Amino acid sequence: MQTADFNFELPPELIAQTPAPVRDASRLLVLHRNSGKIEHRKFRDVLEFLRAGDVLVFNNSRVIPARLRGVNARSGGHFEILLLEENVANDWWTMMRPGKRARVGSEIILLDGGRSTEIRATVLETNDEGHRRLRFRGAKNILEEVDRLGEVPLPPYINRNPGTPSTSPASLDRERYQTVFAQPPGSVAAPTAGLHFTESLLEEIRGRGVSICFVTLHVGLGTFAPVKAETLSAHKMHEERYAVSAETARVINDAKREERRVIAVGTTSMRVLESVAEQHENAMIAGPGRTRIFIYPPRDFKIVDALLTNFHLPCSTLLMLVSAFAAPGETRGREMILSTYAEAIRERYRFFSYGDAMLLL
Repeated sequence: MQTADFNFELPPELIAQTPAPVRDASRLLVLHRNSGKIEHRKFRDVLEFLRAGDVLVFNNSRVIPARLRGVNARSGGHFEILLLEENVANDWWTMMRPGKRARVGSEIILLDGGRSTEIRATVLETNDEGHRRLRFRGAKNILEEVDRLGEVPLPPYINRNPGTPSTSPASLDRERYQTVFAQPPGSVAAPTAGLHFTESLLEEIRGRGVSICFVTLHVGLGTFAPVKAETLSAHKMHEERYAVSAETARVINDAKREERRVIAVGTTSMRVLESVAEQHENAMIAGPGRTRIFIYPPRDFKIVDALLTNFHLPCSTLLMLVSAFAAPGETRGREMILSTYAEAIRERYRFFSYGDAMLLL
């Protein structure tokens, strides 16, 4: 399949720049996959589509303030650093701008609100994709410093002005670009489908006899890197870390054995579940792992029976995943999703990370 097959035109004003006033106040488009029927609802209506015995699976990874600022210790030139993946403590793969000036051996002084700190980073090496490996010193663990030094790593389509007042959207990003159930730190982008849930809504869901469990996938380039290859088969996914607890594995295995629905909240949860199933003969096994799974049509899903997700970027791996889940075969799912997205655009849904949600049943 061609990457361009997954393109669509989106009016710029439909790219959500801020979250809904309240997490569960967004809209919900419901797509019934068998019939193609579409319903336009409010997000809290998701309760009507859940039934006792269902299992909802969330990604509980916590977004870290992964965007750092620094200056070259010799030239004074400024750098923007995005932490991507930890190798060991204080040893990270990063994206840097401007990358060409971050040569091997360069020493960078980290900034705190424009002021120099005692923390420095040395460029150790570069890889074929232009990412820089940095070793930090002056801190016991740079992860313990990012809350003080770092910025929320919002995607580039969300525009923020520096120096905005405390009532501005930028001041709310640390709270709203994070799920209410986030726990282990490690993601550089939010698992956005989970952003719609409040503590009270989760309690209502549990009260209806629905099981809630969590997996962890630390969102990195594997999730948000664009597809640059002309064909899907030529795209190479970046590896991401995940973990499945013994309790989550037990709950999901019981549900599959008893033919109860497993509903993935977000494409990252979906990728964990289908990665583990692929490696373990359709069973969930507890433990840590790493995945490069790239889901695109046609695809046979082993675990997930329904998917709650946001509206995704054109030609993205996430749009390809949703297309594969929508319908069997190479083209039906893509056609169904692009048609549904066209309907969402006509109805003025809000797209991408802070946008509205879509439930595929």
